Amino acid sequence: MLGNCIDEVRKQGTLVHNITNYVTVNDVANILLACGGCPIMSDEAEEVEEITSICSGLNINIGTLNRRTIEAMYIAGRKAKELGHTVLLDPVGAGASRLRTETAARLMKEIKFDVIRGNISEIKTLSRGSGSTKGVDADVADAVTEDNLDEAVAFVKAFASETGSITAVTGAIDLVSDGADCYVIRNGRPEMGRITGTGCQLSGMMTAFVAANKEQKLKAAAAAVCAMGLAGETGFKYMREGGGNASYRSLIIDAVYNMDGKILDEGARYEIR
Repeated sequence: MLGNCIDEVRKQGTLVHNITNYVTVNDVANILLACGGCPIMSDEAEEVEEITSICSGLNINIGTLNRRTIEAMYIAGRKAKELGHTVLLDPVGAGASRLRTETAARLMKEIKFDVIRGNISEIKTLSRGSGSTKGVDADVADAVTEDNLDEAVAFVKAFASETGSITAVTGAIDLVSDGADCYVIRNGRPEMGRITGTGCQLSGMMTAFVAANKEQKLKAAAAAVCAMGLAGETGFKYMREGGGNASYRSLIIDAVYNMDGKILDEGARYEIR
C-alpha cells in the first residue's frame, strides 16, 4: 500500500528547495502545496546553500539551463548531500543539446542523487552518454510499451543499479526501480502529455514524497508517480465541454489537493517485478 506516503508528506509539511525551470515554476510550487508540502524556489548561487540547508529535499531540474543556474545546482547539490537531504535530478531534454547532456552527466558524477526522474529517452541518453529526444519529450521510438516491457524493466533496473539512484521513467507505462525491484505503473491519461509541466510537477512532488519517507524511498517514489497519474485520471473526469489543457492542468492540481492515502491506495494501479 502506498497511501501512507502522501499522508506523511501532509503530516510533515515537507519543505522542498526547487532549482527548476521558469516555464513551469509556478505549477511546481502549486503541486507541492497541493500534496501537503512546502515549496521554496531559489537559483541564486549566493544564497542556495542557506536555502537548501533549511529544507528536507532538493529538486534539480535542468529544463531552462544557463550558466548562472548551473553553478547554483552544483553548490546546492553538494550542500544538500552534505546534510543528508533527499536530492532528485530531472534531466529535462538530455540529448537535445550538448550543454544539457554534459550538465546532467557532470551533475550525476559530482552529486549522488537519491532519485533520477525522466522520460525514457532522457534516461537512455544518461546511460549511453549521448542520445536524442524530440525537443524535451521522449522519442516515439523509445516509448515503453507492453511489447517491450520486459526489456524496459531490465534496462531501468540496470541503470538504477549502476548509478545507485532510484530511477523513475515516466510515460504511457511508468517504471520505478532501485535496481532490485521495479514498480510497473499504469495510472494516468494520454491527455497529460498535452500539458507543459506534468513531469516537472511530478519531480517536485516526488522529492517531497521521498524526503518525507526516507526509510522507504522506492515505495515513496512509486507512490508519487501513482498519485500524479491518478490525479490525471480524476481531473479528466471533471473536464467540461469546451475545456482544454489549461483547465485540465488546474483540475490535476485540484485532484492532488483532495487526495489522501485512502484515495491513493484505492486508485493506484501497479505491479512489482
